[in-house]
Amino acid sequence: MEKSFEDALKELEVIVKELESGNVELDSAIDKYTEAMKLAKYCSEKLKNATDKVNKILTENKELVDFDIEGGTNE
Repeated sequence: MEKSFEDALKELEVIVKELESGNVELDSAIDKYTEAMKLAKYCSEKLKNATDKVNKILTENKELVDFDIEGGTNE
C-alpha cells in the first residue's frame, strides 16, 4: 500500500530529528540517511504530481488547460 505524502513527511521529520540529535551510531545513521533520501524523493515526486494536477483546470467547455498562477488560465 502506498503511503500518503503526510505520512512520508512525518517519517522524514522523525529521521531528521534523530540524525540531528547526534545520538545515532554510524551504521544506523547511514541507514537512516538512506531512508530519509528515499522519503525526500517520494515526497518530491508526490508534490510534483500534485502540482501537475493543480496546474490543469477544467474550462467551461470541459477542456483541460494549463493554469498560470500569475494571470489565471492560459486561453
